[in-house]
Amino acid sequence: MLEVTDATLHYGAAQALRGVSIKAEAGRITCVLGRNGVGKTSLMRSIVGHHRLSGGSIQFEGKMLDRSAAYDRARSGIAFVPQGREIFPLLTVRENLETGFAPLKRAEREVPDYVFELFPVLNTMLSRRGGDLSGGQQQQLAIGRALTMRPKLLVLDEPTEGIQPSIIKDIGRAIRFLKESAGIAILLVEQYLDFCRELADHVYIMDRGLVVHSGPAEDLDRPEVRRHLTV
Repeated sequence: MLEVTDATLHYGAAQALRGVSIKAEAGRITCVLGRNGVGKTSLMRSIVGHHRLSGGSIQFEGKMLDRSAAYDRARSGIAFVPQGREIFPLLTVRENLETGFAPLKRAEREVPDYVFELFPVLNTMLSRRGGDLSGGQQQQLAIGRALTMRPKLLVLDEPTEGIQPSIIKDIGRAIRFLKESAGIAILLVEQYLDFCRELADHVYIMDRGLVVHSGPAEDLDRPEVRRHLTV
């Protein structure tokens, strides 16, 4: 569904990505791991259209996305849950969810039932402002907002960051449901190794803007692979 080939990205004279190639398939969870500052978030933001690549290509369902704007990528079925959540703090939970209607046709503009089945707390807080929610509740809201778009590809940038263990389990169950029942392609950036090992079908490890390992999640138990993740 998604194929990134030889992606390079510069911020002025600094190079963030150095020929990165990854794939994400429908009904599978692909996890990108690595230490802080190795280019993971830059890669995700390039995929969703927030940064334009210096070189290489991005294909989604066989269509080249290199010059597509972020809103066009959203309309094509790519949803993004950014690091730090970035919900609208002064909007209510309901209004935050409804911002996901933007790429949809008018007849499709309703929140899918499974959003409230996955995150029932949102249904009880529809009239509360997003900024009044806890960090974990805001993360559930950010994921729910992305799911309201009916995505084909869900890109999540460190969804467990700063989240209490009980909500991490809820997020893990939601991701597994989306893979198994909805057939969504899921691209996940994560620092929490156990979370990735439990969920991922395939892992990529990045270091200094490069992919230094690609393989099944079971590879994370190998010492020669784990060394890429130690500080």
